[in-house]
Amino acid sequence: MTTALPAPVPATAVRRSPAPRLQLVGDRPPAVSAHGIGGARVGYLVFLPADADPAAVMIAHGIRPETHPLEPGTLPAPEPEPAPHPDAVRLDDAVRVDSARRLVEVDGRELDLTYLEFNLLAHLVAHPYTVHTCEALISDIWGYGHIGDGRTVDVHVARLRRKLGPAHRGRITTVRRVGYQYVPDHQ
Repeated sequence: MTTALPAPVPATAVRRSPAPRLQLVGDRPPAVSAHGIGGARVGYLVFLPADADPAAVMIAHGIRPETHPLEPGTLPAPEPEPAPHPDAVRLDDAVRVDSARRLVEVDGRELDLTYLEFNLLAHLVAHPYTVHTCEALISDIWGYGHIGDGRTVDVHVARLRRKLGPAHRGRITTVRRVGYQYVPDHQ
């Protein structure tokens, strides 16, 4: 059995768009756009080697570069590093949590914590002597709808205790069959 192929479409039957798909606007004055609307501009991002002169590259390609020299002092001054907000910093005798910069220091050394470890420790330190159930911690730290078991909190607390070190791991205490609490002055 053979099937006939469709007949080719003549070139005159193809509908062409009345406007070209690509329109160069480089020769127009800057105040007139491709559609005659004043003030519209087209921008391009061009990557050049570090030793290339951008103006020379533009001139070589037939583009008139626009330069606008900056007056001294017109560049904004670099913003100083923000000072920690007094409420964002929780001072303890040895454990310091800076929520604004997401830093934890123990006896002056910075701890390398994961996102969830930081959130868990910051939450516990912000609520000292409060017993938190595993379910409440999962809801507060991991968020509503987290699917997991109570071991998730246990594993993260064990990692935090290991990172706090032998001198301070006892600050996160276990309340059997209930949850965990942070005790700042635990010995």
